[in-house]
Amino acid sequence: MQVDHPVRTLFIGAQMIFVAFGALVLVPVLVGLHPSVALFTAGAGTLLFSFITKRLVPVFLASSFAFIAPIQFSIAKFGYGATFMALACAGVLYTCLAAIIFFKGQKILDKYLPPIVTGPIIIVIGLSLSDVAIDMAISWDGQGTYNGKAALVSAFTFSVAMIMVRSSRRILNVLPIILAITAGYLVCFFTGWTNWGPVTDAPWFIFPWSAASEAGQFEIPVWSLAAILYMLPVAIVPAIEHIGDILAISNVTKKDFLKEPGLHRTMLGDGLATMLAGCLGGPPNTTYSEVTGAVAITKAFKVIYMQIAACLAICLAFVGKLGAFLQTIPSPVMGGVLILAFGMIAAVGIGTLIRSKADFEDPRTYLVVAVILIVGIGGLQWTFGSFTIGSLGLAGILGITLNRILNIGVKD
Repeated sequence: MQVDHPVRTLFIGAQMIFVAFGALVLVPVLVGLHPSVALFTAGAGTLLFSFITKRLVPVFLASSFAFIAPIQFSIAKFGYGATFMALACAGVLYTCLAAIIFFKGQKILDKYLPPIVTGPIIIVIGLSLSDVAIDMAISWDGQGTYNGKAALVSAFTFSVAMIMVRSSRRILNVLPIILAITAGYLVCFFTGWTNWGPVTDAPWFIFPWSAASEAGQFEIPVWSLAAILYMLPVAIVPAIEHIGDILAISNVTKKDFLKEPGLHRTMLGDGLATMLAGCLGGPPNTTYSEVTGAVAITKAFKVIYMQIAACLAICLAFVGKLGAFLQTIPSPVMGGVLILAFGMIAAVGIGTLIRSKADFEDPRTYLVVAVILIVGIGGLQWTFGSFTIGSLGLAGILGITLNRILNIGVKD
């Protein structure tokens, strides 16, 4: 059996964290969490997932885009402590789904969460965040106050990302986010549009939670039923995305991970990783499609590469200047890549509907899709006393209910 050279193994593992890095730190920066804590929870969550899945599945777990808007709302309404507890409880929902899959099989999910429901929900995730991307793209403060120079920076950053995606060099088209951010940042740096002071003042070594506390971005998780009920429905979407990612990595490696170690184990690992992240003050974890794409290109099928990437993420969490640097990235630079990132999320939802060959000659199909899109994008919420179900969660609940009532796909 051929054994990789240790240096080559380390290099491939480092490449995986590099691929995930852009999206990994983007989520905490957007929602007001500390990126160093997110790095730690991503690494720790990946190692926990690897253990639960018997070190068989080569995936990397990190910050989930599906929770961006819900986290922003929850922090504003309930505070950091309640939000972290709610995110941990979202992980509990994953473990419940894992138990259902173990006892009932995957078909139970296909019954209640078919593509006709999950596709529009994914579209809602992307489009509901579009105003965030535009506000950041046209202003220096991220609040939508138009500035011509900011718009030019975001346009340049977006263009670089598009060029990378279209590049014939495979190593470039799997790194569009981080390369575009680097290019946009360099433009701002050399034109004097960045504040390098925080990086200069930051120590080399930090304790992530102390740094997060000083920045007002960490509190001990506290029980809040209202926050939990608001957050739980959101977890349905990344749980479904998880299944798609496991199918994808199975196709890439030519191994059926749905059978061994089993979807129940991968879902459990994802859930426990999200619970850990919530308890430690990080964003929820999810399996990263970017890394799966890198695995397909490099043929790096060994789990050890993901474990190395996880360990590197944990180490980077304690580098103070890195966390400070990430928080100096100008708003229009982030906005430029977000236009692409959020648009691609919506496109994934459209692709889900297309691949499912949904019958749009059936008016019942139109009804389910229409309700999910209007409720989700329109921002409709349901409030009962101090409890609130956000628009994404409400759209999901209504979509699931309508689909079961109307029996989509069942012939009359």
